[in-house]
Amino acid sequence: MIELPLSAAAPSVRSVLAIGCHADDIEIGCGGTLLSLTRSWPELHVTWVVLAATGNRENEARAGAAAFLAAAREADVRILNFDESFLPYRGGDVKVAFEALKEVTPDLVFTHTRNDLHQDHRLACELTWNTFRDHLILEYEIPKYDGDLGVPNVFVPLGEEIVAEKVRLLGEHFSSQAGKHWFDQELFRGMLRIRGMESATHYAEAFTCRKLRLGLT
Repeated sequence: MIELPLSAAAPSVRSVLAIGCHADDIEIGCGGTLLSLTRSWPELHVTWVVLAATGNRENEARAGAAAFLAAAREADVRILNFDESFLPYRGGDVKVAFEALKEVTPDLVFTHTRNDLHQDHRLACELTWNTFRDHLILEYEIPKYDGDLGVPNVFVPLGEEIVAEKVRLLGEHFSSQAGKHWFDQELFRGMLRIRGMESATHYAEAFTCRKLRLGLT
């Protein structure tokens, strides 16, 4: 296994764009990584976009973003009001929303994975790649009933403190999901532990990176 460290003293990532279809997607998929990044790099700017969140879910999305980005120097939180599960049927409007994100010019983009069986998630990934062709994109995973977890190839180790905070914040800010059989601390920790085992550490979040350009000079 090869480790490519990102130095806090001279970071190559100063601007991050995180895209999620629904309230809690970003937090579940890459929340621990974002908690670590915002603590390690105090100058980091994060643009946080949730595509489909209405009513109480919008309140949850804003509260979750605020909690996970508390240590960021700058946070631009954008909550859109598309209807959950209907994004492919509003494809033109969603495409326009993605075009508006071109002003962000991120160094690193987090988005859903291409092989996700949720129709909203797949569209978000497709439009992310359409919009950000010259960027480093990491696709995060969402465990769910569909059984569509893949074979990620990028791992971010997380310490116990970050893991505990991620799990705690998920429980605190997404009460609408508390009754679902998959939304619990055991599942979230279990996913992190499995990916940690695969990357020869204890806990880790995992991503798929489809294109990576290495500068060797």
